[in-house]
Amino acid sequence: MQPYEADIQAILSHRHDNGADYWATPDGRLIKGSPFTTLESAYMLFELGVSVSDPVLRETINLIFSSLRKDGRFQLLPGGIYPCQTIGAFRALCTLGYAADPRLENTIRHLLEIQHTDGGWRCNKFSFGRGPETEFSNPGPTLTALDAFRHTPMLNHSEALDRAAQFLLGHWETRAPLGPCHYGIGTLFMQVAYPFATYNLFYYVYVLSFYEIARKDKRFLEALAVLQSKLVDGQIVVERPNVKLASLSFCKKGQPSRLATERYMEILKNLD
Repeated sequence: MQPYEADIQAILSHRHDNGADYWATPDGRLIKGSPFTTLESAYMLFELGVSVSDPVLRETINLIFSSLRKDGRFQLLPGGIYPCQTIGAFRALCTLGYAADPRLENTIRHLLEIQHTDGGWRCNKFSFGRGPETEFSNPGPTLTALDAFRHTPMLNHSEALDRAAQFLLGHWETRAPLGPCHYGIGTLFMQVAYPFATYNLFYYVYVLSFYEIARKDKRFLEALAVLQSKLVDGQIVVERPNVKLASLSFCKKGQPSRLATERYMEILKNLD
């Protein structure tokens, strides 16, 4: 039996909540109902030790690939396609072991083509209106993109990815709400969130630890020091889980998380 079998079954119990199978809606929305969306559920199951050969996870992966368009974008819901959606699907598939799949070649090409001048990624949807801050990339999707790209041979061999890492390091200094979606570094960012789904301190340090350009940068080291100041007996304590995951044991609020601590140990390994 899996050590997190109860958590796995809890996630599986939501697979029809949106009206179709594999956490989707009848009209093909794969990102509705967070945290029990198609993308997030697949990621959590894998994080909990479910094999990609498992029938449910295998069919979920097939469903994600079915949303891939010829130009490399992923259409995760009817209507327009935003870069953050393509990045989310790309990250999910790379995490699940598909980074080298030929079907993702156009996605990689597309993302590099639309990279913003400041090194990050952004959309042109201005939900908060327009201002000087909205001329920047969105830090959240940029971090997610770097999380995906770390699984590719481009890691530490790409000027484009180095520029994206530099953009995020710069955000540590300004901390201002940036991009059309106003991603800032404030109180919520500083709270340890796990599993990785939002722009927060733990995810920020984890992803950037894979990038050589960041590892010795004083801004990264400052962020790492803040994260380490929150350790309890060398373990990661989850401060801000998704409230809908409150019953799951692997990310209990205020308690050490073994899986989150394993991710922290990866950070230390990357720094060796």
